[in-house]
Amino acid sequence: MQDTRSIFKEVMGNYPTGVTVVTTSDNQGVPFGLTVNSFASVSLDPLLILWSIDHRVTSLETFKKSEKFAVHILAGEQKEICKLFASKEVDRFGSCDWKYSDYNLPIISEAFAVLQCKTFKQVEAGDHTILIGEVVDIEIENKDPMLYHRRKFGPIPSEFHSIV
Repeated sequence: MQDTRSIFKEVMGNYPTGVTVVTTSDNQGVPFGLTVNSFASVSLDPLLILWSIDHRVTSLETFKKSEKFAVHILAGEQKEICKLFASKEVDRFGSCDWKYSDYNLPIISEAFAVLQCKTFKQVEAGDHTILIGEVVDIEIENKDPMLYHRRKFGPIPSEFHSIV
């Protein structure tokens, strides 16, 4: 019989989610970012979202100390961006098209949507920290978002598109 942790990982790996890259910068203006699928909406009043970061991630303290971050909901065709920000590559930003926003956050080009947030609250939860952000700016493109399911990621399959 499988242990509870293995079953939990199997269940969560079979739960389809969106794919995001979360970015921020340190107090010297150096950009940081990582691929995240632990993203959810929290509240409409005020507009709040959340995501979580593993305590083993090297940029943990940068995200915890920063007072803002940007969540990029990746477009279906951004597989290379997903892989890049999930890799251990040192210069992730040197390998993609990006710029600083008016909020001084690193923004990756061509995402389905970008939510720029100021940190609202941080919650320690097991081996992760949950960062809750208040959305201060939203950009959206006419694209389909990326999905993650069974350790694979890609665009929304055509059979999920509505028939009108």
